[in-house]
Amino acid sequence: MISRRLLRIKALHILFAFFRGENDSLAKAEKELFHSIKKGYDLYNYLFLLLLEIQSFAQKRIEMSRQKLMPTHEDLNPNLRFVENPYFTLISDNESVHDYLSYNKLSWVNYPELIKKLFQKISASDYYQKYMELPSADFADHRQVLVNILTKELIDFDDFVQCLEEQSIYWNDDLDFMIGMVVKTLKKFEPDQESSTPVFPMFKNEDDEDFAKRLLRKAVLNHDENTQVIDQYTKNWDVERIASMDILIMEMALTEITDFPSVPVKVSFNEYIEISKYYSTDQSSTFINGVLDKIIAAYRSEGKIQKQGRGLVGEEDM
Repeated sequence: MISRRLLRIKALHILFAFFRGENDSLAKAEKELFHSIKKGYDLYNYLFLLLLEIQSFAQKRIEMSRQKLMPTHEDLNPNLRFVENPYFTLISDNESVHDYLSYNKLSWVNYPELIKKLFQKISASDYYQKYMELPSADFADHRQVLVNILTKELIDFDDFVQCLEEQSIYWNDDLDFMIGMVVKTLKKFEPDQESSTPVFPMFKNEDDEDFAKRLLRKAVLNHDENTQVIDQYTKNWDVERIASMDILIMEMALTEITDFPSVPVKVSFNEYIEISKYYSTDQSSTFINGVLDKIIAAYRSEGKIQKQGRGLVGEEDM
């Protein structure tokens, strides 16, 4: 399922566009948010298909070698460990993955050269060679070679990143998260699991879907109030030099802290500090930390922060 951090990031992007006038209504912004979330889930399933495409390419190479006019002993007796990796069968037989890919018409058919280059990188790697040379491979060995492909080959492979950019404007920000989701899914697979065993859903539960929707709406509705508060606590700063992304991140943090009683203040605080490290300036996390800390202290003294529910014991000690 898509993590709440990614939901926050997606809401941040939509809000940034909204306040720059790129969306002229909250309804359109909300529609764009959920389209962005769905595209992230598309990528999750698309990565499963990528693994199957790599297997298919490897299998075709073996068949072509067998059909040479003068095949070598190795051509006729290839090492089939990779193409017979049981995880490929678990993925291809999985009903939820198959149905999602079919319904959404996701395919790598237009990118044969990318698959070829990717397999060449994989087959030249140390981890692949070690895997193929093992005296015997257990289920963990079969899983690890796929995990290595996902975590070692994709992020820094320019051709792959460019391919994703061409297909969706959302996928660059999603790639790290979705690779992590696929890896977690593979680690949950069992050798004898049923084909009906579902992979992760788009949302963990209805609460997460509601969280994304409410975060976007509340941030828009609280915009004027939150910006006034932020202005009050940044009087000694040149407002024009404060990055607009910093202000928006603080707005979202204050919205979540005041309007989401079941989310601990510490969780919201830490999440937006981490997000600022990737989506704003080098100094942003320290600046946002200091400003939010002062506002939260003031809100607590004024009784503006009310938390309830399990896991919120000790909130007052933050």
